[in-house]
Amino acid sequence: MEIINTNIRYLREESGLTQKELAAKVDVKQPVIGSYEENRATPPLPVVIKLAEVFRVDITTLIKIDLSKGSRSKKEKLVRGKEILAITVDGKGRENVELVPQKASAGYLAGFNDPEYIRELPKMHIPLLPKSATYRAFEIKGDSMLPVKSGDIIIGKYIDNLAKIVSGKTYLIITRSEGIVYKRVFPQLIKDKLLLISDNRTYSPYVIDIQEVLEIWAYAGRVTLFEEEQDLPQTHVFDSMAEQFIELLAASKKGRSN
Repeated sequence: MEIINTNIRYLREESGLTQKELAAKVDVKQPVIGSYEENRATPPLPVVIKLAEVFRVDITTLIKIDLSKGSRSKKEKLVRGKEILAITVDGKGRENVELVPQKASAGYLAGFNDPEYIRELPKMHIPLLPKSATYRAFEIKGDSMLPVKSGDIIIGKYIDNLAKIVSGKTYLIITRSEGIVYKRVFPQLIKDKLLLISDNRTYSPYVIDIQEVLEIWAYAGRVTLFEEEQDLPQTHVFDSMAEQFIELLAASKKGRSN
């Protein structure tokens, strides 16, 4: 039996899907899925791409590695080849930076790999970003990552493998249950989980299972319309500075009158 045929059955059963449910997700008839699993037919490339999206594996893994033999670790569930990452380009063929506003964050969980949905998102072009990666912008909600404020926009660089996460750096994590979160990520402290920590320490750290992760975007930049707030002196310091200024001003006037 071809490896891909074995993997289709294995991944379908692991995901808890019936043949009918899987068929609906990849736009084929239920008997077609049966023919794949029984090695009576091999899926064409468009179906292979849809299967890779449904099972959240890269295409090479799907067609070359027998996952039923335990060679697929939980961490590999995050590996998604760039060929199935939905993107848009401008008139010159350059990748856009799509913006996910706060009001679109819920819809993004359902449409993140839907080219039609991604096409409808607002677009940005940031010329200084390296061209060797894919970027997306997310409007932040809340104050858990101060000085990042609600309404700030974080530019994320697409990460296609959990192994590329640098412990302690900040990432935008697209999750099934938590939605879109921006946190410091520690991937290796707890087996098969990510520890997420806020810079605003009034928020408690928490962990999520890596199977909850849909996408990860590394911090690549920030756009803010807010003036940065500095640590200001106490009121009495301002009063003292004002008194000194008044004394200097009075002395200057007295000197000119003499």
